[in-house]
Amino acid sequence: MIKYLKWLSVIATIGMLFILLGGALVTKTGSEDGCGDSWPLCNAEFSFEMVVEVSHRLVTGGVGIVVLALSILSWRLIGHIREVKLLSFLSVFFIVLQSLIGAAAVMWGQSDFVLASHFGISLLSFASVFLLMLLIFEIDKKFDADSLFIEKRHRTEIFALSIYTLIVVYTGALVRHTNSNMVCGDWPFCNNGAPLSFTDYNFQQWVQMGHRLLAGILFIWTILIVVKMVKHYRSSRVMRWGWSITLALITLQVFFGAMIIFTMLNLGIALMHALVISCYFGMLSYFILLSARSARQEKMLADSDYKNDLLDKQIN
Repeated sequence: MIKYLKWLSVIATIGMLFILLGGALVTKTGSEDGCGDSWPLCNAEFSFEMVVEVSHRLVTGGVGIVVLALSILSWRLIGHIREVKLLSFLSVFFIVLQSLIGAAAVMWGQSDFVLASHFGISLLSFASVFLLMLLIFEIDKKFDADSLFIEKRHRTEIFALSIYTLIVVYTGALVRHTNSNMVCGDWPFCNNGAPLSFTDYNFQQWVQMGHRLLAGILFIWTILIVVKMVKHYRSSRVMRWGWSITLALITLQVFFGAMIIFTMLNLGIALMHALVISCYFGMLSYFILLSARSARQEKMLADSDYKNDLLDKQIN
């Protein structure tokens, strides 16, 4: 059964990536209204937008069933692993939540600021399934992460970086939903000839340049934390390779972000932009998992020392 569970987890993880890309495709091709205001059925004339929207709904429904099966089987077969039950619940919760938000947007409409949160919720859903897959494959044993202890100051920075990444992702989604993709013809500035002409910006340009600024900070922050982690945990393969992959992903993310402008919003480039940030956040989620384990180890050690101190006092 574990063998089948592994295959199911791989299918669910790949399926979640298809949901993320499908949602980005719906937005980038303007197919949000491909089925009018009908959900879950599609009451609209045949068109490209209708095909894109229906395909996204079918993929979401199919993957949702796979995720539900994965969560139930994981709970039953490996529920003794501490994180499995929580991740099983979150995997189902987030995919249901993103489906409901998508349905609400179709039937009643929502503001751009609310719609922009959809991709972030999809990222959380993907991360839950991704981590569940890693637990099923027992990747910790393969990379000897059981012996890894992440210090509190580094755990705090990992959590902060992950939260900040969601903020950057939200602003990126806001760029799409406010049609601000091509309001700046240059890169990295809106107008390289007049890089500081902020007073001339309209709302869409502020959205675009706000996202670029936050994304630039994310890129620099990632470089700094990678140098710090690799230097401090040089004996840990999971930290060296994991953070090296994370740095490669954020570099690719910046590259594809620039190429979106240079290629005039090429659809393939835009989808790669969404794919890479999903993988980047997946890596951060794995480090959050390792950080949570280190925090528990620290707490257990502190409790043990406290009990020993009490025992020593009683004896003396």
